[in-house]
Amino acid sequence: MPQDSTTLRTRAGWRAPRLLLALVLGGMPEAAAAHHGIINFDLNREVGFSGTVTRVRFVNPHSWLYVEATTADGGVEAWKCELRGATVLRRSGWTPEMFVPGTRITVTGAPDRFEPNTCYLGTIVLGDGTRIDRYGQITRPGPAAPRETRALRRPNGQPNLSGEWAGEQRVLSDPRGISGAFLPLSVAKELEPGAIPEGTQAFPGTRGTAASKAENPVDAYWNQRPSVRPLTEAGARAIAGFDGASTDNPRLRCEPTNILFDWTFEADVNRIVQEDDRVQMFYGSMGLERTIHLNLSEHPRDLVPSRAGHSIGRWEGDVLVVDTVGFEPGILSADGRLPHSGRLHVIERFTLEQEGRALRRRWVAEDPQYFEGQYTGSDVVFVSDVAYQPTPCEDLSYKSTSPTDESGLSWKLWTGVAAAGLLVIAGVAARRRRGRRA
Repeated sequence: MPQDSTTLRTRAGWRAPRLLLALVLGGMPEAAAAHHGIINFDLNREVGFSGTVTRVRFVNPHSWLYVEATTADGGVEAWKCELRGATVLRRSGWTPEMFVPGTRITVTGAPDRFEPNTCYLGTIVLGDGTRIDRYGQITRPGPAAPRETRALRRPNGQPNLSGEWAGEQRVLSDPRGISGAFLPLSVAKELEPGAIPEGTQAFPGTRGTAASKAENPVDAYWNQRPSVRPLTEAGARAIAGFDGASTDNPRLRCEPTNILFDWTFEADVNRIVQEDDRVQMFYGSMGLERTIHLNLSEHPRDLVPSRAGHSIGRWEGDVLVVDTVGFEPGILSADGRLPHSGRLHVIERFTLEQEGRALRRRWVAEDPQYFEGQYTGSDVVFVSDVAYQPTPCEDLSYKSTSPTDESGLSWKLWTGVAAAGLLVIAGVAARRRRGRRA
């Protein structure tokens, strides 16, 4: 029997209305590629406009500022501009109150490669003439808060890891975020804007870099780079179809990546709660939580794999040694194209430094199923300059409207349309199955 032109046969073998499938699979904005980050923007070009703030969204991984810009002929057009994530903005002294609706501003930045009237905010000038660059550190008014006095040890003699910790902010040496090397803030602020010190390189995607000029910049930035470790055949197969610029990448769907990457990603603020028999770690990035069991000598045999795995710890002198297994397969480094299987095994060593104001971690990760040798590294976090505060994650990079935007169909409504559509499709399938059985 000829197929009606208004229906489609799905992979499951049943038909559904073509229009309904179009609405569910193609009409949803979320169906678009969800890549985001610096490479989304053409930093070799510049845009600028003046206008009035309509709203600001302080969220991770990137905040967004919405503006009604004044055109040359006196008209108005809507713009939105990407800022850094809410956590690092707060650490830099930025607040949502800086951008109350009606505030007059002038913006310069770089245009989005894919979406009109969308920009990467490089510099903003407020109505009172205050200029703030993308990586600007706003001095907080009033006297500096007294530094927290940390007890170096707990009553039981263990080093005291409890508290709120964050890595030093990393910024581009160009305060506007347009060019230069990506460096610790303390280093970058001593350099000329855009400087690239010996032994470093320009951050890929910034002005003039090969990635920024590639035929397909997004693919060049994310996917045309080798893995950071030699892969086994199984590992090569696992990463072959991985697109780091899509929701294949956990952080682009607002999910934790792993216990190594998330601890210092975007210099978010983490919290540690230490007890005699356990250490709990609350990651500021994407809300990953883990418990390090100090009263176990081996892992249970019936572990349910998870993103955080199962951790047991022991003290070797003043070093906390943490052994973690039981991971669900995932990605160790999206940027480094390194996958991991369920056989991943991680050893971390935590040590207090600088009179208890810095916490250094060294790690070794092994996964004989997916990569050869050891994946190693280290990082350091410091007593945080702002309080731990869970921040909502919402990737707004490819959303032309926000959930509260009244100028267009809201994302909640799109979700409702999708859900209703899927229910209708499921109902059609069920009726057809019943008909065949009859």
